[in-house]
Amino acid sequence: MSYFPSNSQIETQNAASRFQAAVLVDSPSFPNAIAWSDENLIAVASGHLVTILNPAKLPFGPRGLITIQKRQPFSIGFIDRQDLLSGCMLPTVLSRDEPCVRSISWSPVGLAPNAGCLLAVCTRQGFVKLYRPPFCDFCAEWIEVEDISTKLYDYLVSINFGEVPAFSLKPCYGNEHEIELEIDSDPLKEKNSNQNVRASKSKVKSFRKMPENCTVPSITADQYASRSAMLSSLVVSWSPILQSVPKIASVPQDGAAISLLAVGGKSGKVSLWRMPVPECYSVDQSRVLASVVLIGIFQAHDSWITAISWALLDSDSSSPQVLLATASSDGSVRIWLAYNEILLKSSEPTHTSFSLLKEVATADFVPVSVLSVIVPAKSPHKMHLAVGKGSGSFELWICDISSKKIDKIGPYDAHNQAVTGLAWAFDGKCLHSCSQDNVVRCWILSGSSLREVSIPSNTPRLRSSTDFPDGFVSCFGLAVSPGNLVIAWVRNPDVDKLNPMYEGRTQKAIVEFFWIGGQQVDVLSNNSPDFDTEAIPEKELVYWESNFLWSLKQYETQEKPLVVWDIVTAFLAFNHSKSEYVEHVLIKWLSISYVGSHVGLPAEEVLLCVSRSFSKLTSRQLHLLNIICRRIMLSEMKADEINSKLLNLEGVHGAEEEQRSLWINLLLASERELRERLVGFTFSAFISLMPASAANSPSGNWFPVGLAQMEQWVELNHDHVQDQLKVLASEVGKQEGRLQSSKYLATEKCSYCSASVPFESPEVAFCRGKGHKLVRCAISMVVCPPTPTWFCICCHRQAFKLASETLFAIPGYPFNFKSLSTSSLLEVSLKPLCPFCGILLQRLQPDFLLSASPT
Repeated sequence: MSYFPSNSQIETQNAASRFQAAVLVDSPSFPNAIAWSDENLIAVASGHLVTILNPAKLPFGPRGLITIQKRQPFSIGFIDRQDLLSGCMLPTVLSRDEPCVRSISWSPVGLAPNAGCLLAVCTRQGFVKLYRPPFCDFCAEWIEVEDISTKLYDYLVSINFGEVPAFSLKPCYGNEHEIELEIDSDPLKEKNSNQNVRASKSKVKSFRKMPENCTVPSITADQYASRSAMLSSLVVSWSPILQSVPKIASVPQDGAAISLLAVGGKSGKVSLWRMPVPECYSVDQSRVLASVVLIGIFQAHDSWITAISWALLDSDSSSPQVLLATASSDGSVRIWLAYNEILLKSSEPTHTSFSLLKEVATADFVPVSVLSVIVPAKSPHKMHLAVGKGSGSFELWICDISSKKIDKIGPYDAHNQAVTGLAWAFDGKCLHSCSQDNVVRCWILSGSSLREVSIPSNTPRLRSSTDFPDGFVSCFGLAVSPGNLVIAWVRNPDVDKLNPMYEGRTQKAIVEFFWIGGQQVDVLSNNSPDFDTEAIPEKELVYWESNFLWSLKQYETQEKPLVVWDIVTAFLAFNHSKSEYVEHVLIKWLSISYVGSHVGLPAEEVLLCVSRSFSKLTSRQLHLLNIICRRIMLSEMKADEINSKLLNLEGVHGAEEEQRSLWINLLLASERELRERLVGFTFSAFISLMPASAANSPSGNWFPVGLAQMEQWVELNHDHVQDQLKVLASEVGKQEGRLQSSKYLATEKCSYCSASVPFESPEVAFCRGKGHKLVRCAISMVVCPPTPTWFCICCHRQAFKLASETLFAIPGYPFNFKSLSTSSLLEVSLKPLCPFCGILLQRLQPDFLLSASPT
């Protein structure tokens, strides 16, 4: 059986093979209808629904839903009857908007109560709300947490919509010729099987008399139209996490990290909403989110805002900045600039923190449909801005921020209808575009020109494609995976090719997934790997290798959330046909990133060199190595089976297959190194915090727990741990006697029979009563309570206490823990990250409920 199938016929510039797909029960109607989150969830806006998918569990896995209900418009004033049909009122009077999603945007990781992502949803009626995952609610429907439109309405009412009261408002006398405009319409109804449609009963509830004691002002038609435009939102977009200090210098303190939600409307204004990163997270209850604060409203354009995009500029400098690109229905495109420090402190909506950096395109009355901005890591002072138009063309602008010099590339008449999606990949080297004409194209940026290349046609896949239709008529957006190896787009099928009784009712749209790891992004050498992989040309294998190495490299920095699902899935797909190729790429990656040389050393020698250099590696590098070992090289072994081998400190020898044993021993040595760092950090932090009497540390802040258990672990492994750890354990033992808190008691009791529980392993414990098996916390080594705990889907460990974010920024070991100040320990938030895998911990959900899959 071939795992590298031939091409399927789809409407792209080339024939490419999707490796998986999912159906939707409603059709998308607006550009950018699909978004990929930093925690590996996909949201698709289709009709009155937002469908949330986990790409690791398709096509029949669980889904999340957001259902949009029709709601009444805000009460903004009464107008005279004779003004009802004036020119400015006609769009409102003729509007018959049914519930429909217009724009969606994922927040960065860490804003939800469980440290996941929030989802901002803008409807066709112009309302914006925020939603969180139902991680503790046991349901598929996502939970509303904030109504942005109501907050905006309250603010505009408080300032009288920016109007001068004496001039703009007329007194309310209950004149029956004055009306409050409310529009209602019944949906079209099908009367018989022949699809005979009765005309809709549309009516304007505009003849309601004003109450005698009304509080709603009487306004002119122009005022009504202006106010309605202020409240009618069109597009939403979350910024990256913003903070005032460089991430490499220190870990952000509580309140020093935020994300901004930009909301563009029909008035041409952009409102900015600040959401702080929560101080603490929970796995078993939904904590109340910090209030979203309006920090600014500014006039970005003279017409509708149709697209918004963010980019973080020079985040490692002493004064980091953020870029905001906005576009309008009149064709104008502008770039705005603001300092993170100002945005963190801004509190007055009337004060504009953003200044205009450049107007890259003036009004040409060709609407802009989509924007995509990226600041390449190799060129942190340059911005790549792709602008998609309603005419089907797109332009590329390259802007040097320091000199404000901007170069235009294009326009390119790439499509016959409106551009509905633009997505950068591979650090700004590759651009994908899609359109309502159902064509998807790929472009490579080379110097100051774009050239079109084909999407890879021969790609690995794990399973046979589900029997979904191949005939489509339009594409409404695309998104690239966090590792840049997969692209997904959403398309509407050709209804004439569907069975109206079955497929026509259930397959209104299709989300398709394609590999782009074999995409050419650079001029590479002519060296080809010595592998004959079925149906994949040698040239594409070279591209795959280059992109694998690039994707793995980008995760070695602590700032990027560790989400490697696409990397793992691609390697597993290749593993089915040529496991030698997978090992070749991974050994090359270890040679370059972990050993520091690429001399073509044998695999055994490379793995040995890596294990000897553990103390020089960052915690993130060890986390990434552990994931690769568990999910790829040891994928046939269960996580619990690997964890049980930790009891054998000598590793695995003759009993296991020789090649596999090398990777098992490498994994166990890496996890042992990380556990020593965890214990050493906890001991040193306890010693540093003792003078501060930090036993009563505030909620949400970290304080060492499980000291007694860690001391016993050091004693059990006395012959294997480093001398520095033994010294720290001895000093902690002297200090512990001063404290009587239950946090430091060595004796533990069983949660089921109250019998004593001895410490024999950092993974599990057995009580001395009825021998109940208990799980120990991966962070504190204390026995976990029977209440819900945090869970790592990679190593299957559990935790009920969280680690300090400082732990994950340790550059190496032995580390001078005494250099950590008391404030850097106490004032840092807890982060639900696995200390052995580095991925986001989550609540273990039943198989029928949606959850993220970082690996």
